[in-house]
Amino acid sequence: MRKGMFSAAALSFALLAASLTACGDSGDSGGKTQIGVILPDSKTSARWETADRKYLQQAFDAADVKADIQNAQGDKNAFQTIADQMITNGVSVLVMTNLDSGTGKAVIQKAKSQGVTVIDYDRLTLGGGAQYYVSFDNVKVGSLLGEGVAQCLTDRKAVRPVVAYLNGGPTDNNATLLKTGYDGVLKPRFDAGQYVKGPDQAVPGWDNTEAGTIFEQMLTGRPDIGGVVAANDGLANAAIAVLKKQKLNGQVPVSGQDATVQGLQNVLAGDQCMTVYKAIQKEADATAKLAVGLVKGEQGATNGAVRDPESNSDVPSVLLEPKPIYPRNVKDVVADGYVTKAELCTGEFAKLCADNGI
Repeated sequence: MRKGMFSAAALSFALLAASLTACGDSGDSGGKTQIGVILPDSKTSARWETADRKYLQQAFDAADVKADIQNAQGDKNAFQTIADQMITNGVSVLVMTNLDSGTGKAVIQKAKSQGVTVIDYDRLTLGGGAQYYVSFDNVKVGSLLGEGVAQCLTDRKAVRPVVAYLNGGPTDNNATLLKTGYDGVLKPRFDAGQYVKGPDQAVPGWDNTEAGTIFEQMLTGRPDIGGVVAANDGLANAAIAVLKKQKLNGQVPVSGQDATVQGLQNVLAGDQCMTVYKAIQKEADATAKLAVGLVKGEQGATNGAVRDPESNSDVPSVLLEPKPIYPRNVKDVVADGYVTKAELCTGEFAKLCADNGI
């Protein structure tokens, strides 16, 4: 009996050890792990696991460089623990998407003290001092969100509509940049009396459930809301769910970004006015190219700089162009391979896909 128990325990330990080894050996190129990647979560947007991980791994594999890609799953303590492990294990480049600038800054300072080069991926760590930043032009993304809602309001011949803002996380610099973009488009319309400024609220942690609660409160206070700038597809879907309860979906234009399957389906159904497509593969490829070059001792090539408003310093950056997506060009996202026709055009969406050339 004791022998059987010992064998089972030994087998469990061996399986656990093998699992941990596999987790740390992303990219089977032999030799030590040279690049560490920390993704933020899988709750606020599906992209981190369905797109970013996949494309980063493919790029590192193609370059024959070993990388360890892990996800902090929204846990700041886990984020720091993962970073500590990667630094201790001797990575020379750390690619990270912070959960907040405070946690990110602490990680960057430790990494730099150990001679590790840091690339802020998709989200700038304010005051962090990362050597590089790779992302989309988030002010431009925000402008597209504002222009999208404005276009849909024009199409509906809306008269002095009340436009609400459902902003991203208050600690995320991307949310600030996005708001700068859409406010730049819509504020002149508010000032001219063309639109009425409605509720304007940030969603802590980009939490979709909390976004639904916040938007329900917005709509209760202003039942005449006629348009919603939602900072991503998850927040947009939360607003749409509330609008559906009031049978207002499709009547109130809602923006979004990330071109998730759910977001694209909402666009096809007419429940979401538009989304913004960021070709994540291009972002991942640019990041991998930069990281691999740094591992090989090359100077990092950038195409611009982004000012860190906290440190007032310019961070060398690789910035990519976003693309607005309406029903007529959802097919472009499918053609790019970002989502598949099979996952997008299911059930009731099959006809909508066919009607829009997919």
